[in-house]
Amino acid sequence: MSAPTSARGKARRRAVDILFEAEQRAVPAAAALKDRRDNTDQVINPYTVDIVEGVTAMQPSIDEFLSTYSQGWPLERMPSVDRIILRVGTWELLYNDDVPDGVAVSEAVELARTLSTDESPSFINGLLGRLQQLKPTLLA
Repeated sequence: MSAPTSARGKARRRAVDILFEAEQRAVPAAAALKDRRDNTDQVINPYTVDIVEGVTAMQPSIDEFLSTYSQGWPLERMPSVDRIILRVGTWELLYNDDVPDGVAVSEAVELARTLSTDESPSFINGLLGRLQQLKPTLLA
């Protein structure tokens, strides 16, 4: 639908692009990020770097939470873009105190609406909403 307009929205979208590219090319996210910096004229917002580094650092925990609560959808069966959006949304929700929980969820849903299938926004909303409810126990 609409492109992200806020600086954070653009940074989030770029982080999804970089994480997606890293997964598709089977390279570390840091390498994909460096490649973007060195070989394109894209400006990489510091928040994009925060997201990429944060998701990478917390990915084992994030993937465990997503696997546990995705109800019948193993991570490897999810469309790649949904998996990446969920990782970014989960990182923002659980590990970035600068982003209000509701914003983390709604931004992830908006990315899914723009980048993925018709079913993806409701799936991502449901899964992140569940993690939001469980946040106090997940981080205990």
